[in-house]
Amino acid sequence: MKHIFKKGTDPKAPTLLLLHGTGGNEHDLLSIASMIDEEASVLSVRGNVLENGMPRFFKRLAMGVLDQEDLAFRTKELHEFLDQAATDYGFDRNQVVAVGYSNGANIAANLVMTEANSLSGAILYHPMIPNPDATIPELSGLPVFIGAGVNDQMVPYTESEGLKAMLSEHGAEVEMHVEPYGHQLTGSEVDASKSWYLRHFKQHS
Repeated sequence: MKHIFKKGTDPKAPTLLLLHGTGGNEHDLLSIASMIDEEASVLSVRGNVLENGMPRFFKRLAMGVLDQEDLAFRTKELHEFLDQAATDYGFDRNQVVAVGYSNGANIAANLVMTEANSLSGAILYHPMIPNPDATIPELSGLPVFIGAGVNDQMVPYTESEGLKAMLSEHGAEVEMHVEPYGHQLTGSEVDASKSWYLRHFKQHS
């Protein structure tokens, strides 16, 4: 998978896995990663699927209708890529926190829901329920941040709420930050995710 890896200065910090939205690329969320933790290593990945020339992480059949077969295949592909990247770059595979927006948040959520111990945490900006029929593994204590907009036209707020409920049912510790805006990622949303991240992953410093 096309990607960027930047080694961080804090060896105790997790590696931030950056997953862009539809039409984005591996450069999109680098500034967000710097805001969250400028000392962490960063692995930013470009989706392997094109939709009308726009990179995505998996196919969809229509707006809001995901291609479940492709989603399953691409999620496994990403999971295996993480295993290989950890070997190639020498980061701790057990300390990876996903930072995903929209389409990227959806594949990160599906990673959590289908691949046991794939992530040590996740920041999901404007996610939906990627796979309503997933057999979710035990997520005891897994920290997850969800950012949502009450007026989000792309992802109904109830979808993000539903995802929170599904993950919580299986033991994840989900914090949800809600704003009165739409699908765009706001500065205050990033600030809230940074505060959440510092509480969960930077207590050692």
